[in-house]
Amino acid sequence: MPGLSALRVPSLLSVLPVLPVLAVVALLGLPVTPGSSATAADAASGLVVLCALVRVVRGARRPLTRTAAILFGLPVVGVAVAAAGALTTSDALTGLARYLQVFVLVPVGVLLLVRDRRGARLVLWSLVGLALWQGAIGVRQNLTATGALYQGADIRAVGTFGPSDVMGMATVVAFGVVAATGLALGTRARRQRLVAAVCAVALLVPLALSFSRGAWIATAFACGAQLLLVGVRRAAKVFAAAAAVAVVLVGGLGVGAATLQERLTSVTQVTDAPDQSVVDRYTMWAAAGEMWRGHPLTGVGLKAFPAHRDGHASLALSSGSDTAGAGQAFRRQPLLSPHNMYLLLLSEQGMLGLLTVAGSWFALLVIALRRLRRSGRAVRDCALPACGLLLWQLVNFLYADIGGPSTILAGICLGLTAWWALGRVTEVPEAEALDAKVVTAVPAAEVPVAEAPDTKITDRATAPTAESGGSR
Repeated sequence: MPGLSALRVPSLLSVLPVLPVLAVVALLGLPVTPGSSATAADAASGLVVLCALVRVVRGARRPLTRTAAILFGLPVVGVAVAAAGALTTSDALTGLARYLQVFVLVPVGVLLLVRDRRGARLVLWSLVGLALWQGAIGVRQNLTATGALYQGADIRAVGTFGPSDVMGMATVVAFGVVAATGLALGTRARRQRLVAAVCAVALLVPLALSFSRGAWIATAFACGAQLLLVGVRRAAKVFAAAAAVAVVLVGGLGVGAATLQERLTSVTQVTDAPDQSVVDRYTMWAAAGEMWRGHPLTGVGLKAFPAHRDGHASLALSSGSDTAGAGQAFRRQPLLSPHNMYLLLLSEQGMLGLLTVAGSWFALLVIALRRLRRSGRAVRDCALPACGLLLWQLVNFLYADIGGPSTILAGICLGLTAWWALGRVTEVPEAEALDAKVVTAVPAAEVPVAEAPDTKITDRATAPTAESGGSR
């Protein structure tokens, strides 16, 4: 049929550009070499940037709108100023490259390469697939006692990331939970909703076995926010079902009840017999605050936290954390960051870095949520997880910072949110026969701001078509 053949070409064209992004996600499933500073996923992220650059050159048009240029230009200013104050040239160059890679170049590349909802869904499902792979490895590690060391036993699920990056698998699985939850809540397709819901529930097991308190809190917050965005009544039903499942698994079957209970209790044990990891974290938070008070505007410089740590930390801080298991020998892991991204920005980049880097994230989240509130139900299958992923990252940054191979996923998730927040959403009537109410999102760079006023997406019967010249 002519209609089907005409549809397949745009569909293929929308999928091909995101292949470099999918390659980054897939390569994170490979084992990580201990002590390596760069991974295959980092190399693939360079391909993402290169492909986006080629598209910009071939398009011969402005790649970003004014809003996008400001949001991704502000971090460049803050990081560049902090790099000028680094202790060594090596620290300045490596720190600058890492920050620009994760928070500027990769997100902009994803923004330009994801052309429509098909491409966005592919990236979201790739995150779910990676989470299932890493989660399956983590569950096996827990059941066979081949994971990372935790309380004298090799039971901590870390996937392929190893004991030196215990947050790696937790981050990947949490992204999968959030993405699957958003896909399940936002889609109208019954099969996709069922598959996504099953994946989200299944991923809760490896997330629990990661023993990552920060990931638990951020995941609960992000998924809860997505539920509330689709309706309070549905949120109440899901919360009740989740509580019932938790009671059966933990209370009835005793799945890790003692260990999980101890881990949950330790979150609030700050003054009443806290474990050493909690003591170390709060001690480093205090040290980061002291650094900022000494250098309030520009901080102590990129990657300078370790050099200033001992001069500001109390004697309660230990020399490091014990890591072992998952195929690696015992070693003492030094504490080189405050495990709080906002405090890391304050200590190393000062108030300027916090406002320019973190400020751009919160501004992007506000824009994305405003667009979600004004949009119709047809785009929720991509909009909900796009907002949820950034929300998860912002909450998790209260307990973690950048570091490790999984950090590159933060750039991809930031790019997905930027695609939703800064892209133009229009109806494609020709595709409705195969995909009800298909909505494509073109990077905002291809549509001048003056020509794309924000109006609420209408129903199919009244929505203007592309041929009629109507805009969203």
